[in-house]
Amino acid sequence: MTGSTLLNDYRRWQRFQEQDRLGREHGAAVRKLEGSGAMASKLAEAYRSMAGRAAAEGACYRTLFEREQEDGSTLACEGWLFIRRVISEGGTTRVRATMLESFTLEHGRIPPGERPAYSITLELFDQISIQRGMAMSSRVDRQDAAGDIRFVTFVDAVQNYKAHMQV
Repeated sequence: MTGSTLLNDYRRWQRFQEQDRLGREHGAAVRKLEGSGAMASKLAEAYRSMAGRAAAEGACYRTLFEREQEDGSTLACEGWLFIRRVISEGGTTRVRATMLESFTLEHGRIPPGERPAYSITLELFDQISIQRGMAMSSRVDRQDAAGDIRFVTFVDAVQNYKAHMQV
């Protein structure tokens, strides 16, 4: 086995390790959100606060989400959201944001600026879970493209990537 083959195998192993870690972190965050019983209106308030801080300070927020694969499975991904605005109308709440992906299994760890940021629209909604009794919780999915679901955005994980958020 050559040195370059060995290093490539090691990097691939690291990528799968990171994928596993993000999958566990995302699962724990979703369970915590579901357990809190936070409704979509409460999430909308949090996103409005993030939008205000983004406008004032250029704040971008770490987000984990699942991306559906061709076989129906999902893989956790990581990115940074620059929240532009929150729109509530007709009983729905949408979040307009710019996303900079920072990890996918296909690309591994993605340094800021290596790939272009893109605009996304998220939809916040309430859901009823009947898995362990009946419980209400909220969920955030991407509305403008299929496949990206269950967004969890961390209010306490903030960076200023505004320079990389040009769409």
